[in-house]
Amino acid sequence: MTIRLGLGLPQTKQYDLARDPARVARAAEQIGYESLWVFERLLVPEHPRQGLYGIPGRAWPDAYRSVAHPLVVLSLAAAATERARLGSSVLIAPLHVPLQLARALATLDAASGGRVVAGFGTGWSLDEYAAASIAPFEERGTVLDELLDVCAAVWGPDPVSYHGAHTVIDEAEVGPKPARPIPVYLAASSRKALDRLARRADGWMPAGVPPADLAPQLRRLKELAASHGRDSDALTMCVRANTHLTDTPVGDAERQPFTGTIEQIVADVAAHAAVGAEEVLLDLQWNVGGADELIDLADRIHAAVRDANL
Repeated sequence: MTIRLGLGLPQTKQYDLARDPARVARAAEQIGYESLWVFERLLVPEHPRQGLYGIPGRAWPDAYRSVAHPLVVLSLAAAATERARLGSSVLIAPLHVPLQLARALATLDAASGGRVVAGFGTGWSLDEYAAASIAPFEERGTVLDELLDVCAAVWGPDPVSYHGAHTVIDEAEVGPKPARPIPVYLAASSRKALDRLARRADGWMPAGVPPADLAPQLRRLKELAASHGRDSDALTMCVRANTHLTDTPVGDAERQPFTGTIEQIVADVAAHAAVGAEEVLLDLQWNVGGADELIDLADRIHAAVRDANL
């Protein structure tokens, strides 16, 4: 089976938001990318409460200092394309009011003819949680569960009724409805999060995990899904590739996944396909200075992957 390739859309400050998301989306679809993706960052604190990813002392990258709203960028891409799926990798669920997010995704799906993939995660930034003021960081798993409940209710038939810790919907008509059932992908690594994924999601979105470690985790996920009475074969894996290109090869001893030359990136795509990944999302936007360079790089990597018969 040919692995599906997705491309991260331009959201960072070196891009022109008036033109570049639509241009890149249109070009990516013409090149042959099957999906287009966005990520979410609210802010970069001047005095962080924690390091990047919660790692003490790790600096936040400058690229995070201005990140366009993911759903606005996806809407621009939707208007410029016809076939490519439109995904979030990821929306940080506890930073959003559940009803509003569920409605926004349903509207985008209806407007795009049924192309949305809702990728959710719980995030890690204490500063973003404080700024969003939806719920404390300690309640992130509970808030994600409620968001999934609200999405299922709002995307389902009317009248919608839901009573949760943060959301109360008495019987009401809530529209528009999505064009078709929106697939839900989750980013998960902890035991509890993986169990939630096995119970509730259509796909898994790992990032930065070596292929050798992904294989046993995917087997365990499928076992968990089966134990919950679900079709384990229906659970897909879409790998987020935060790609960092270099001019010369990076030695294997210190190399992280999707770091190195184009040839090494292609080898990583092959390695992930071999352990069960059905799709790889290549986020290349950090490696270039603008949209023309991004389109050219996306074209070259897509051609290299297909030339490798992947």
